Amino acid sequence: MPQTGLRLRLLAGAALLASPAAGPAAAEDLRGALVAAYNTNPTLQAARAGQRATDEDVPIQKAAGRPSVTGQATHTEFIQKSANNFTAPDRNLNGTVSLSVPLYSGGSVRNGVKAAETRVVAGQAALRGTESTVFSQVVAAYMDVILNEAVVGLNRSNVQVLEVNLRATSDRFEIGDLTRTDVAQSQSRLALARGDTRTAEANLVAARERYISLVGEAPGALDPPPPLPGLPTSAEEAVTQALDENPDLLAAREQRKAAAYDVKVAGAGRLPTVQAFSQGTYNNYFGTLGGAGGAAAAFTQHETTAQVGLRASVPFYQGGRPAAQRRQAQALEGAAMEQEIAAERNLIAQVRSAYSAWQASNELIVSNQSAVDAARLSLEGVRAENSVGNRTILDILDAEQELLSASVRLVTARRNAYVAGFAMLAAMGRAEAQDLGLDGGTLYDPGVNYKRVRGKWFDWDDDAAPKPQSTRTVDTKPQDGEIHGTEGGYDSVYQYWCARHECPGGGK
Repeated sequence: MPQTGLRLRLLAGAALLASPAAGPAAAEDLRGALVAAYNTNPTLQAARAGQRATDEDVPIQKAAGRPSVTGQATHTEFIQKSANNFTAPDRNLNGTVSLSVPLYSGGSVRNGVKAAETRVVAGQAALRGTESTVFSQVVAAYMDVILNEAVVGLNRSNVQVLEVNLRATSDRFEIGDLTRTDVAQSQSRLALARGDTRTAEANLVAARERYISLVGEAPGALDPPPPLPGLPTSAEEAVTQALDENPDLLAAREQRKAAAYDVKVAGAGRLPTVQAFSQGTYNNYFGTLGGAGGAAAAFTQHETTAQVGLRASVPFYQGGRPAAQRRQAQALEGAAMEQEIAAERNLIAQVRSAYSAWQASNELIVSNQSAVDAARLSLEGVRAENSVGNRTILDILDAEQELLSASVRLVTARRNAYVAGFAMLAAMGRAEAQDLGLDGGTLYDPGVNYKRVRGKWFDWDDDAAPKPQSTRTVDTKPQDGEIHGTEGGYDSVYQYWCARHECPGGGK
C-alpha cells in the first residue's frame, strides 16, 4: 500500500472525533439521541412516576386535617330473648351517620403537610438529577460508539497495510532479498492485528448495545457532537456553580428540611387534640318493640336521634412511645444533615475531578496529535531508509504500530474530553433538557402534576390505569462490528469527513 494511503487511513479515525461539523441529513446527531432518551428511557420514566407518587403525599397529609364522614347500617334479628324482657323487639334496623372535624392536632397536620411539600421539592430536584445522569450516560454511549467505530476502522486499515507488507515481504523473500525471519515477523504482526481488530469489533458491538439500552433504538451513522456550551474557566468557578445548582445537592438540602418538620410531627403526639363531632342515629323495630299482642302499639317503632359536641383528648402517659418517636425523628434529621454534607463533599470531588479530566484530555489531544504527526513522518522515513537498506522490516512494522497506537490514543482523548466536559456540566446543573434546548415535543414539567393533585379531596377521584411510557428493545436487531456510514465503507467515512475539513493529502 502506498505511504499516502496508509497515512489517510490511520488519520481517518482521529478525524472522526475532531471538531464538529454539519453532517448529512441521513446521519444521526447527539440532540436526536438525547430527545429519544428523554421521551422513552425507562429509568427517566420511572423517576417521573416516582415523583408523581411523592406528589400524592401532600393531599394524604392534608386529609388528616379535613372533616371525615362515616355511615353504618346494621340489621339485627333477635332469635333468643331474655324471658324477663317483655318489650324486647324481634328485629331492629340501625343506621348511624357520624361527622368529625379536627380543630387542633398539636401541629401534626400542619407540619406533616409542610414535610410533604418539602419532599415534593426535593423529589423534583432529584428528578432533575436523574435526567442529568441519563443524559450523561447517553453522551458517553454516543461517544463510545463513535470512538469504537474509529478504532475498528484504524485496526482494519492496519490489517490491510500489514497484508500488503506481508505480500511485499514474501515477494522479496522469493528473490532472496529478505530472510525467513522477516516473513515470520510480518506474519506475526498481521495475526496480532487481526486479533486486535476482532476485539475492537466486539467492543463496538458492546458500545452499540449500550446505546440501544439507553436511547431505545440502534445507532446509525452518528454525527460528530456539537460544542459544549458554558464550560467553566476554572475549577473554582465550576464548584461555585455546582454548589448553587446541582440537583442532587439541592435534593439533599430539601430532605434535611423535611426531616426537621418530621421532628415536630413526632412531638405533636404528646399534645392534646380537639375535634368537633356530630352524630345522627335512626332505629326501626318493624312493629316488634313491646312484645306480642297489642302492647307494641304503646311504643314508637322507629326513632331518630342526633348529637353534637366537642371532644378533647389529653394524653397523660403512652408508655414512652411519643418520646421515642421524636428521638427517632431527631436521629433521622441528623442523618439527613450528614447526608447533605456527604453530597456536598462528593459533588466537590466530582466537579474537581471532572474538570481535571477535561483539562488533561484536552492536553492529551494536543500531545497525541503531535504524536500522530511524528509517527506518520517516522513511518515515511523508515520506509525510505528501508528502501536503501538502512532499516529492517521489523523497523517498518514497529513504526506502523506506533502510528496506529498514537491514532487510537488521539481518538480516545477526544472522546474522554467530551464526556468529561459534559459530566462537569451535569454536576454544575447545566445538563438538563431546558439547558440543552431539546426539541421533539413539550418538556416534562413535574410541577404540572403536583398542581393537579395537591388540592384534591374527593375519595373517588382516581387516575387512569398506568401504561408503560418507555419503549422496549426486544425487536431491535443484534448489533455487529461494521462501521456505519455512507456506501463504500471506511474510506467513504473519511472522504465524508474531509469534504468538510482540511485533510492531509486532500482526503479524496
